[in-house]
Amino acid sequence: MATQFRQGLVEVETDLLLGVEDVLLPVGAVVARRDVAVEAAAAVTLADARPAAGPWSGAPTSQGAPTPTASRRFEAELFAPSRAPAATTRDSEDMDGAREVRQAPAPPRAPIEVASSSPPALAPLIDRIVPPHGATNAERLRLLAEQHARECPHCTVATGHRSIVFGEGDGDAALVFVGEAPGETEDMTGRPFVGPAGEKLDGMISAMGLSRAKVYIANVLKTRPPGNRTPLAQEVERCGPYLLAQLAIIRPRAIVTLGGPASKLLLSTELGITRLRGVASKVTLGTAAGAPFEVPVMPTFHPAYLLRNYTPEVRAQVWSDLLQVLDLLGLPRPARKRAGESAE
Repeated sequence: MATQFRQGLVEVETDLLLGVEDVLLPVGAVVARRDVAVEAAAAVTLADARPAAGPWSGAPTSQGAPTPTASRRFEAELFAPSRAPAATTRDSEDMDGAREVRQAPAPPRAPIEVASSSPPALAPLIDRIVPPHGATNAERLRLLAEQHARECPHCTVATGHRSIVFGEGDGDAALVFVGEAPGETEDMTGRPFVGPAGEKLDGMISAMGLSRAKVYIANVLKTRPPGNRTPLAQEVERCGPYLLAQLAIIRPRAIVTLGGPASKLLLSTELGITRLRGVASKVTLGTAAGAPFEVPVMPTFHPAYLLRNYTPEVRAQVWSDLLQVLDLLGLPRPARKRAGESAE
């Protein structure tokens, strides 16, 4: 019984760290947030056990908008054999899906109460940075990057990182991909989404019939948090407005948020990624610049999660999300590849 209980805790901890499920807690579990350890007491018996707490998500349970049914056929680029590291290793990508999975600690002797309170609500990103003027969007983004390096109230005082990973891509892109924060490899190279998850993102973009050079890729936070931890609310409040300024310059026609944290931050919601994905929501940007505009935001699973959960169902869900983005952009859906045809 104790062995089964510990195994259940490892599964719960994994779901919480990946940020992809609204998890029901087992008896004796305590959950504060995704980056806080899950503890359990072996002394809790079934006779004395309380009912488990509700879903981890702080949002009220509701039916919500229906999620479109995803086709199980997928483009060859995403069906390619996964080169993901084993589940016990660390990805160096954007924080969502990049936490190390640890064995649960030895259970204490005394019972521990089941958490009854919800996590605090996320503070919305405030559009307060007026983008600099320039002859082209590329020049404006360069000037904004320089302004950020000088003035960002978080990145100018943050320690433990090597690089500022501001973003890269086409300043006139119709499509922008947004992650949460740089990982170790991004910090070393100064580029967003490199390494295994970055390669998978490149494959997703290619499957859409696009190229990395024709989209823009950025993160909410521009510097790597210590130990790849989840960014703190204060860090997001200080650095996040620069992402909104980037988007105000580019004025994309669609945004794809990768993973739960980035989706929650941009949409100002506590709903989990499994509820958010597959449904585009409009957000208003550009208010600080005096030129507000609406843009649809499509949440989908993080590439690191796709690598770890390389199943037909997950791949089909991601592909369904990307096809909807192509529809939003008014771009044709890629033709199906014939059997035996090269995946290149």
